[in-house]
Amino acid sequence: MEKKRLVIGTRGSKLALWQAKFIAAAIREEHPETVIVTKIIQTTGDRMQNIALSKIGGKGLFTKEIEEAMMAGEIDLAVHSLKDVPTELPAGLELAVITKRENPGDALVSTEYDSLATLPFKAKVGTSSLRRGAQLLHTRPDLQIVPLRGNVDTRLAKLDAGEMDAIVLAVAGLKRLGLSCRIQEILSHEVCLPAVGQGALALEIRENDEQTRSIIDFLDDSSTRIAVEAERAFLAELEGNCQVPFGVFGKVKNERVELEAAILTLDGKISLRDKDRAYLNEAKALGVRLAQKLGNAGGRAILADLQNQGKEGE
Repeated sequence: MEKKRLVIGTRGSKLALWQAKFIAAAIREEHPETVIVTKIIQTTGDRMQNIALSKIGGKGLFTKEIEEAMMAGEIDLAVHSLKDVPTELPAGLELAVITKRENPGDALVSTEYDSLATLPFKAKVGTSSLRRGAQLLHTRPDLQIVPLRGNVDTRLAKLDAGEMDAIVLAVAGLKRLGLSCRIQEILSHEVCLPAVGQGALALEIRENDEQTRSIIDFLDDSSTRIAVEAERAFLAELEGNCQVPFGVFGKVKNERVELEAAILTLDGKISLRDKDRAYLNEAKALGVRLAQKLGNAGGRAILADLQNQGKEGE
C-alpha cells in the first residue's frame, strides 16, 4: 500500500504540541499507512507574550502564520484550539473537522483557596481574558483582576510564586496536560460561560485537498460541530473575536441545540444574559437570533463602547 505523507502545522507551546500529537496518534491508529510530520510555526500571539491580547488587537493572532503556511503548501493540516480560530477563514481554507469537545469550562486554580467563594476580599486573580475578568467581577466585584499571559506552565509558576491568589485557566488545557490536580473548582456556567468553541479542536485544511479530508474525516463529532456552529454564528453576528467580554455555550440535547450567552461590561456591573433553542439544522440561525436579541438589548452598545475605549488608548 502506498504511504501517504501528512504534514501537520502547529504552534510550539506544550499544549499545542499535545494537541497535534493527539491528532497524529488518532490518525496513525486509523490509517497506519500514513507518514506524519509535525512542523512548528510561531504565531503573532506567541511572539508577543508580554502584551495583553486585547491590546494587540486584530484577529487570528494564533492562526494567521499557520494558515499562510498551508496556503503556501508547506503543511497539509493545521491543528487549532477552536476558540482561537476567527469566524472568517482565508479563501480556500475550511474547518474540515471539529473534534469531540473536552470539558468547555473554566477552572479556578489556587495554592491556598478551594473556590471562588472562599477567596479573600480584594483577592488578586490572574487572567488576560476580558470574558473571564468581566464575569468574575459580576459575581465578585471586589476582586482585583491581574493581567496574565504566557503558556500554562508560566502562568502556574507566577501563581506558585505568590504573585496572585488564584488564576483562571481552561479546564480542557489542564486536563490535556495532565494537570487536573491543580483544579480547585470548575466554575459553573452560571458564574462563567466559556469562550466560543472552548474545549474543541479544529482541523483546518485546503478546501480542494480531498486526500487529507479522507484521512481525518473520522475525527469529526457532529454534536460538537452543531453546538459550536451556533456559538460561532453568535460571535460572527456581533463581529467579535476571542478578546471580547462575552461568553456563550451551545449543546445538543433531545434533538435540539440549546444556546446560552452573556455580554458584559468590563467591570462586570452590567450582564446581559439570555438563552434560546432550535432544531439541529437551524444552529447558525439560532446563533444569529440570540446575538441580535442581546445586541438589541444593549449588547452592541457595550461592545461599541469597548471598541471606542480601545481607540482612545492607542
